[in-house]
Amino acid sequence: MPHTKNSIIINADIDRVFDITNDIERWPELFNEYTDAKILKKEDNKITFQLTNNEGKSWRSSRIVDKINYVCTAEREEPKFPFKYMHLKWTYKKIDGDVDMTWEQDFEMDEKAKYNNEQAAELINKHSQENMKRIKEIIEAGR
Repeated sequence: MPHTKNSIIINADIDRVFDITNDIERWPELFNEYTDAKILKKEDNKITFQLTNNEGKSWRSSRIVDKINYVCTAEREEPKFPFKYMHLKWTYKKIDGDVDMTWEQDFEMDEKAKYNNEQAAELINKHSQENMKRIKEIIEAGR
């Protein structure tokens, strides 16, 4: 099972980092590959939403937000393609006055996908690192 893990230190309050990065409707600003993000349903701490990427492809995902422990778990729902599955875990830890934000992804690519597992892991790592830097800049700039 392919696994990626990326972290960044953000100089900000943990609640602020957690709230901004879990404001799904703000993701088109925070992430360089999304053009639209819509909340479809909220039930307790579970959010079902739809994302649309720069290629015009949309999919539904669900996310469980645990602000008490500063952890979010998510999975891609439908359509799953180009993945067989995609599970995500975001964790936030206070380190002095900063926040260590870590994103982990477990996935497997569909055999018909454009990329194999190793290629997808490279792309996920690249995009995660780019997006984390972007988010860090936005949050630390006070936006």
